[in-house]
Amino acid sequence: MSLGYKQQFLNNYIMDQLLLKIKNCKECKPYLKDGVHPIIAASSKSKLVIIGQAPGRVVHHTGIPWNDKSGDNLRNWLGIDKPTFYNTDIIALMPMGFCYPGSGKTGDLPPRPECAPLWHNKLLTLMPDAKLILLIGQYAQAYYLGNTIKSSLTETVHHYKSYLPKYFPLPHPSPRNNIWQAKNEWFAQDVLPELKKQINHILN
Repeated sequence: MSLGYKQQFLNNYIMDQLLLKIKNCKECKPYLKDGVHPIIAASSKSKLVIIGQAPGRVVHHTGIPWNDKSGDNLRNWLGIDKPTFYNTDIIALMPMGFCYPGSGKTGDLPPRPECAPLWHNKLLTLMPDAKLILLIGQYAQAYYLGNTIKSSLTETVHHYKSYLPKYFPLPHPSPRNNIWQAKNEWFAQDVLPELKKQINHILN
């Protein structure tokens, strides 16, 4: 058994154990009125990491990340099909909060703040082949971009080139953001073609 193969085998084992720990996590149970159901999909071979906000109600019930209209829009942005999207050897789906946070007065509550500090670095360390991290929405961008983040999500996305080659900030693909896209035509004209180019480069 070669050293490279041994290391990959070890990484696979450690990742499997980590994912099991995450799926059995009860850290936020007192705050989750809809129950604990961590949603995560990753592999030690993942080449692209997608960090979103938190599962919505539909995803909470199905257990399948991005299994909703937002997911359909995101796949269209990336220019990939469902089999590719859900192949963890290609793509890791890692939200800021792993469980559905519940609903508030104006929509879903923010992701629970415990998840990212507790699990993200451990997961990313086990994905040495990851070439790009998509940061979807304000919570992921604030956490990972720190003081390099711009004054608004719009400005951060507009200046996406300054975060490459490691990060690619994006707005949330929720249908609710269709108005934002209509106001910011540069997103479809300039950002999405570059996003597809980056994804195609990673996949090929």
